[in-house]
Amino acid sequence: MEVIHKIGRRKTAVARVYVSEGKGNITVNKKDLKDYFTTGTLLYKVNQPMMLTENEGNFDVKINVYGGGITGQAEAIRLALSRAMVALDQENHGALKPEGLLTRDPRMVERKKYGQKKARKKFQFSKR
Repeated sequence: MEVIHKIGRRKTAVARVYVSEGKGNITVNKKDLKDYFTTGTLLYKVNQPMMLTENEGNFDVKINVYGGGITGQAEAIRLALSRAMVALDQENHGALKPEGLLTRDPRMVERKKYGQKKARKKFQFSKR
């Protein structure tokens, strides 16, 4: 089996996931998964696509992730892993779609506009 490469994004975080057959080793930026993501919530988010498709321990996953915060990175990895699971077997789509794991979350920080305090906040108007 060849290596499957997929990309996931969330806010400003970008994750590149390489899935190959193996014993279930997951490395993030050349560190073990449990060393990179320390909280149980983040570990659950990353492992969610593997659990739903019942592929835990079947594949070795190498992940490169950059940008954003730790939660955004975890959700970017989750999207990329979900896409990789569908690429492996189209039947996984039925398990992942109802959970909302194949949808890219479009929410991002809005840019600051010229002549304003913030993205939407204006300077206080004074007639005199």
